[in-house]
Amino acid sequence: MAVINQAAKVLAKLPGGNIAVASLDFLFNWARESSLYPLTFGLKCCAIEMMATAAARFDLDRMGVLYRATPRQSDVMIVSGTVTNKMAPVLRRLYDQMPEPRWVIAMGGCAVAGGPFWDAYGVVQGVDTIVPVDVYIPGCPPRPEQLIDGLLKLQEKIHKASVRDS
Repeated sequence: MAVINQAAKVLAKLPGGNIAVASLDFLFNWARESSLYPLTFGLKCCAIEMMATAAARFDLDRMGVLYRATPRQSDVMIVSGTVTNKMAPVLRRLYDQMPEPRWVIAMGGCAVAGGPFWDAYGVVQGVDTIVPVDVYIPGCPPRPEQLIDGLLKLQEKIHKASVRDS
């Protein structure tokens, strides 16, 4: 909302008020950060908190976040829960099917570092061993407010990126 207010102030100062000058980085990043489409990849108890974040009380729609059930329409993967060795190739395949640019959020202690199951032989010691992670959200399970904060951190990261990098 702050970006729209800043743009309105700039446009009001221009003669006529209907010509806008902006860089391609600003326009592309504004579109990317304002319409995040996460892939729902809930594995354990953190998925309940992810669903609660999308419900009416926290309402991610107002931030432009709409959950998608297919990787071909998603640009953010939220990995919430324990990733096992059996699930790791599926996670990687879904990540590879997502279009560029794509981002990953590791939600919960299990996705970040294995959680309380860190010494189990079938648990991956953090999802960053499978896919590159952009934002880590700690907690067991993390609250919906923490997921919203993680999405805001991701939006800040996208805002600072350059089109040439992607």
